[in-house]
Amino acid sequence: MSSPQEPHSRQFSHVNGTVQDIIDRVAMAELCKGWPVYRDASEWMNFRSLFTDDAQVWTTWSGVQTIDGFIEVSKAGKATGAFIQHRECGTLVELNSDAGRAVGKMKATITQRFVEPGTGIEYDVDCDCRFLFFCERQGVASVPGDDGTLSWKARYVKLVYEKDKVVPADGLRAPTFSPEDLSKFPEGYRYLGAAQQLLGYQIDLKLATAKDETTWKQMYVSMEKWLSGKDADLFW
Repeated sequence: MSSPQEPHSRQFSHVNGTVQDIIDRVAMAELCKGWPVYRDASEWMNFRSLFTDDAQVWTTWSGVQTIDGFIEVSKAGKATGAFIQHRECGTLVELNSDAGRAVGKMKATITQRFVEPGTGIEYDVDCDCRFLFFCERQGVASVPGDDGTLSWKARYVKLVYEKDKVVPADGLRAPTFSPEDLSKFPEGYRYLGAAQQLLGYQIDLKLATAKDETTWKQMYVSMEKWLSGKDADLFW
């Protein structure tokens, strides 16, 4: 957010703390990094293992999907030439161990390769964003002889889109999007949305962005609800 205002109303465990808190946060940071590492390489079994059975995720091009549905549409996109990569830029985790809840915050850049119809000009759209992983602890030992293994899984993944740009693949040539075309999409994923729409995708226009104070604040409300053990209320 470009505003100087503090978005959180309270703090959770995020640095230091007990040994167990540190271990849990490291485990969740590892989980978050599985999105760029596994999805980009089509390691679908490893990617699926990051999520709960009923997990749901949101992206610009897919809208909201169950995790299994998202994997299928991702496979279909790759089969027709979609080339989306993710660069992880840093990950930290907020934890409420008592509630068995955590939120992983992964700063990343989405970079997608496009080819302009007619000219064959290749270009990328790079979109700086913040992945938010709403995680929960599963597998608490309850059977005599159980080794007490706990497993953190992502229940929801939703992003805040910060800014994006067009990058010429050859350093020289890139298409120009008209102001009218760009105005259809929220600032934050404007170029990404316009380019993805040219591929036939129905772009989700209700995702949070750094310049939209309403959706930005709503994401922080959702994070604090989740960390407090409540429903995250992400379907808006």
